[in-house]
Amino acid sequence: MTDTATTAGLDPATLADVLRVAGSPGFDRWQDQIRRTGGCADPIRLTGGTKTIDPATKTVLHAYTTDHEPGGTLRVACGNRRASRCPSCAWTYAGDTYHLIRAGLTGDPAKGTPPTVCDHPRVFATLTAPSFGPVHNRPGKRPCRCGQRHGEDAPELGTALDPSTYDYAGAVLWNNHASDLWRYFTIYLRREIARRAGLTQKAARDQSRLSFGKVAEYQKRGAVHFHAVIRFDGPEGPDSPPPAWATLGLLDDAIRAAAARVAVDVPPAGEQPARVLRWGSQLDVQPIGAFGHGEDLTEQAVASYVAKYATKAAETTGTVDRRVGNKEALVLLGVPDHPRRLIEACLDLHADYPDRKLRDWAHMLGFRGHFSSKSRRYSTTLGALRQVRADYRAAQQREALGLPAPDETPEATTLTLAHWTYAGHGHTPGESWLAASIARDIQLNRETAREARDELRQEGENDHE
Repeated sequence: MTDTATTAGLDPATLADVLRVAGSPGFDRWQDQIRRTGGCADPIRLTGGTKTIDPATKTVLHAYTTDHEPGGTLRVACGNRRASRCPSCAWTYAGDTYHLIRAGLTGDPAKGTPPTVCDHPRVFATLTAPSFGPVHNRPGKRPCRCGQRHGEDAPELGTALDPSTYDYAGAVLWNNHASDLWRYFTIYLRREIARRAGLTQKAARDQSRLSFGKVAEYQKRGAVHFHAVIRFDGPEGPDSPPPAWATLGLLDDAIRAAAARVAVDVPPAGEQPARVLRWGSQLDVQPIGAFGHGEDLTEQAVASYVAKYATKAAETTGTVDRRVGNKEALVLLGVPDHPRRLIEACLDLHADYPDRKLRDWAHMLGFRGHFSSKSRRYSTTLGALRQVRADYRAAQQREALGLPAPDETPEATTLTLAHWTYAGHGHTPGESWLAASIARDIQLNRETAREARDELRQEGENDHE
């Protein structure tokens, strides 16, 4: 791992630290810890230990302490969802989001949804922001308003054609109130459903339920929009079929009507006029088909799309992934002109709207909501998925140590006492390079395994044909 070829290009200080870590007596154990975190880029370091005791005899069955670990600490994954911070933990988060969304589409009894849920009407809706001024874009086969045909990765895409007339204040205030727009949308949607069904709101609630899972995505221009899976259920949620009147057509009409009704008033402040914030005119609603039946938008495609954006944030627009203290820092950080102007607008507006915390969320271009959320009955939760993973690893550990499982006889029950203290986080420069190498190896193994599974699946489909 530390030969000349692989370490080429490292600065002398980092190379020296790589050699120090690789030559240390506890290097093998350090590697094992990093592999267990998936190659985490910013692991949490803990000191302490655990004791597993037989409560009947008071015998210590197993004891662990970090005293003998490299550096005297145990490293655990940071769990950050942002791919810009930790690609390894973001991969895990995206996987959990994928299973959460897909369970609400295909059904998974282990995750709280029956298989019959795939027969419920469900759509994939995208709600966008309005225009704050013309920007460079790729309008189909036509050239941009600037007269050029931009490439897919052109840096000017999404930036203002005329920064002097672009409504930067309106853009960040819209982002800042996007969660309020979504909340009002869900309220109006239930009202529009009842109206189209010819029922009172109470009667509609007694006969049906509405479930959703959504994720926020930044457009290149720096405006947030929401992708949402919206599903009709019966009165008992996913376990019961929706009523006959709960059709795809009704749901589509209700979504469009509800989005058009939403309006959030922003009072005047300082030099800013009063504003009425609304959704943009670009509203897309597509029915979701069952996987494998030739539909353009399948359950798997939707779950993959949502999971993809669950680990991304405003840094995709060119801004930074951490808080910005002042405008001078933007120059030092090299933030491009368009996102820099949006961040500056947040900093300038903070005094006018102190309750909106625009300064705290300037690096997010004003957005302060959750990037992914769901209704209670949509499917399982991220916490439940993490607990399943933790229980699995705990069972592996018990088996390796020869300890009884917790579901065995009461006489075999054990008591585990734990004491942990936070000791810091992150890597030294050399550790960071080595951890990144481990993460790449893990990722390569995952891709190889996925390709093998895809080949076997394809062979099976060909044999079936």
